[in-house]
Amino acid sequence: MSTDNETQPRPFEPPVGAATGVGSMPGGDAREAARTAVGTVEALPFLPELPARGPGADMIGRSLGMLVELYARVEPSGWRFGDRPGRDTRRARAWLGEDLDALEEFTQGYTGPLKVQAVGPWTLAACVELKGGEAALGDPGACRDLTASLAEGLRQHVAEVRRRVPGAEVVLQLDEPSLAAVLRGQVRTASGYRTYRVVDRAVVEGALRQVVAAVRTPVIAHSCAPAVPFALLRRSGFTGVSFDFALLTEREWDAIGEAVEGGVKLLAGVVPGADADSGTDSRALSDPAGSVSGVRSLWRRLGLAPGTLAESVVVTPACGLAGASPAYARAALAHCVKAARTLVDDPE
Repeated sequence: MSTDNETQPRPFEPPVGAATGVGSMPGGDAREAARTAVGTVEALPFLPELPARGPGADMIGRSLGMLVELYARVEPSGWRFGDRPGRDTRRARAWLGEDLDALEEFTQGYTGPLKVQAVGPWTLAACVELKGGEAALGDPGACRDLTASLAEGLRQHVAEVRRRVPGAEVVLQLDEPSLAAVLRGQVRTASGYRTYRVVDRAVVEGALRQVVAAVRTPVIAHSCAPAVPFALLRRSGFTGVSFDFALLTEREWDAIGEAVEGGVKLLAGVVPGADADSGTDSRALSDPAGSVSGVRSLWRRLGLAPGTLAESVVVTPACGLAGASPAYARAALAHCVKAARTLVDDPE
C-alpha cells in the first residue's frame, strides 16, 4: 500500500548555480558526447541524445523504444504503432544501451544529480500514428494505453540508470513540445485539413501525474515551444520546468512567479542552441553575465528575493544542441556554467 510520501512528487533540488544541457548533442559518437555532458556541466550532468544517427536515436524513436508491450516502426509518414518489436525498436534500444554504456564509463564514482530525458505522453500521442494513419491523440483509449506503457517503461529506465550509476540522484526530464498545441486543439490530422479535438485539461493533467508518480524520482518538464503551461505543469507534479527564455511573454509572468514561490525550479534556456542562431560563436558566448540579464530582470519584476535566484534557476541552452557543431556545443555548455556562476556571484 502506498504512503502519502510515496505518492507526493519528489522535489528537484539542483546545486546552487548549476547549469546543464537540454539533451541532444551533435554527431554520433556516444563516448565523446558523454565525456562532454559529464565533464562540462559537472554540477548537473545529463545523458546525451544523438539524433544524427537516424531513426531510433531521435527523441520520439528513443522514447518509443522504452515503451513496455507497445512497439512502433518507421513508415514514410513517420512513426507508427505495430503489433510486435521490429528492426526499428531493436535499433532504438541498442542505441540507448550504447549511450548508457558511455554514461556509465564517465560517471565512475559520481555522486549527485544526473538528468535523463524522454518524450512525454502527449507529445508522443501527437507524433505517433495508429494503424489507420491518424495520430494516437485522436483515440482516448490509445492515449491511456500509451501513458501506462510509458510510465512503466520510464520506471524501468530510471531503475537501470540507478543501477549503472549508484551514486546518482536521477532526475527525469519529460520533453513535451507539443503540449501547448494539444491543449489548444492545434494538432493537425493526417489530411492536414482539420485538427484533433482539444483534450480536457483534467485528462492531460491525469496522464502527466501518472507518469510522474510512476518513476518516484524528481521530474521536470521541458518545452522549447511558446506558451508553456506553467500552472498546469505544477499541478501535474513537476517540480522543475525547462523552457526557451526568449519565448516568454508577459502572460506567463504571474504563473512563473507562483511556480517559483511553490518550489518549482526553472531551467532557463538563454544560450543559442546552434552556431547559426547567433552569427558567430564569439558574439554569442562572450558575455556570461549578459546571457542571464533577462532572468535577473524578470526576478526583479516579479518581486522575488535576489538571494533565491541562483538556487531557483538552472542555466541551459535554449533547446537541444543537435544542430550545432561539436565545438560550439562544448563551448555553449561551458558558457552556461559561467553564466550560472554569475547568478551566484551577482544575483542583482
